[in-house]
Amino acid sequence: MYRYPVTSRILLAIDCIIFGFDGKDIKLLLVKRNLEPEMGKWSLMGGFLREDEDLEVGAGRIIFYLTGLKNIYVEQLETFGKVNRDPAERTVSVVFFALIQIDEHDSEAVRNHNASWISLDQRPELIFDHNEMVGRAIEHLRYKAALHPIGFELLPELFTIPQLQKLYEAIYNTPLDRRNFSRKLLSTGLLIDTGSKNSNSTTKKATLYKLDTIRYKEKFHAFWNFMPDSMKPVKI
Repeated sequence: MYRYPVTSRILLAIDCIIFGFDGKDIKLLLVKRNLEPEMGKWSLMGGFLREDEDLEVGAGRIIFYLTGLKNIYVEQLETFGKVNRDPAERTVSVVFFALIQIDEHDSEAVRNHNASWISLDQRPELIFDHNEMVGRAIEHLRYKAALHPIGFELLPELFTIPQLQKLYEAIYNTPLDRRNFSRKLLSTGLLIDTGSKNSNSTTKKATLYKLDTIRYKEKFHAFWNFMPDSMKPVKI
């Protein structure tokens, strides 16, 4: 098999930004690095792409290794390739971000990898250019969540309108008007009323909904206008 002549090599890494929602805060799954350089410091979960892998396959492998989850929402975000971004060796990183339901992940696998769920507003300094990666991912999450129904990927199968509102308030770090938000969500036709109430509520029992998965998949790329126009981030 023919190979191109090269005088040097460049490593290709995959870094995964994994978001979850605990019912109150958006959280980020971070690991304590177990190798040099920067051993013991906080890092995104990552690894090197294998020769027989497509990028998406590599990202799925890394996320499964840490969370035990497959078939989740994963999206390629950006490529980071500054010459000196990794002090060990010339490395280009392709960044993916994933949305998972915290209750479904493999907590034992997370512990075994010395990983922790940390709220976005309490996240520590990260190694290399991982802080910049997370910042770009938060911007992208806010942009996508305003226009597409990706927020549902962070919720359990059954949820209430107040739970959904708390999710969006956590994403945007701002309070939302209850009536306007409820009206917007119900008008999409994405929600199915289960006829049941949330028995775990300590106050008035709220109606439990579930996502209309068929409509969700068919209309995912439509513009749903979930947020007020004044709050929508501009994609640069």
